[in-house]
Amino acid sequence: METPSSQPNVKEIAENIKQNRIIRYFKESQEELKKVSWPSRDQVINHTIVVISLSVAIALFLGSLDFGFGKIITFILSTR
Repeated sequence: METPSSQPNVKEIAENIKQNRIIRYFKESQEELKKVSWPSRDQVINHTIVVISLSVAIALFLGSLDFGFGKIITFILSTR
């Protein structure tokens, strides 16, 4: 006859299943990352320059719109 403490309880089984899932997740993630086609250094630099340039251009455009609309609103409100 086995004692209750020698048998794995439901908590231990659930914990083992959870740990196995986590370990499997990281192993599978590592395998998938090996399949990724990573960009070269030059591609990363070029894309970074494009993103920064577009961000600055859009910021200038939106800033000028904000400034222009602000001047228009000020003009309209000051003429009343």
